[in-house]
Amino acid sequence: RFSCRRLGGGLVQAGGSLRLSCAASVSSGNILRVDRMGWYRQAPGKERELVATMTDSGTTNYADSMWGRFTISRDNAKNMVYLQSSMLKPEDTAVYYCNAHGLTTQTMGILQVDGEDYWGKGTQVTVSS
Repeated sequence: RFSCRRLGGGLVQAGGSLRLSCAASVSSGNILRVDRMGWYRQAPGKERELVATMTDSGTTNYADSMWGRFTISRDNAKNMVYLQSSMLKPEDTAVYYCNAHGLTTQTMGILQVDGEDYWGKGTQVTVSS
């Protein structure tokens, strides 16, 4: 039902920058609102961890270790979320996942609001030393 069209990712040298984007959509109907969108990442052998989230009103939440090097932004009209990263380190190598929490959708005139978490398939980011 939910899908996320991802752009960005790939290989970058340490100290470089990268921009990830995710466009959320549903297979039937339209997304009217996404309560919170964000990015998480999972490095090999580690658990998935928060990078940053942003509500539709603009409130952000960053993991402590991400402050200053990652910037999250959204385009609510397009249901898109972006992650701008800079000064990347080899330890930033991970699969980065887009997350959408709390969709308001409209399908054939029927409004539906949920509090679910939806995930994109993940984008590999590799930072070489």
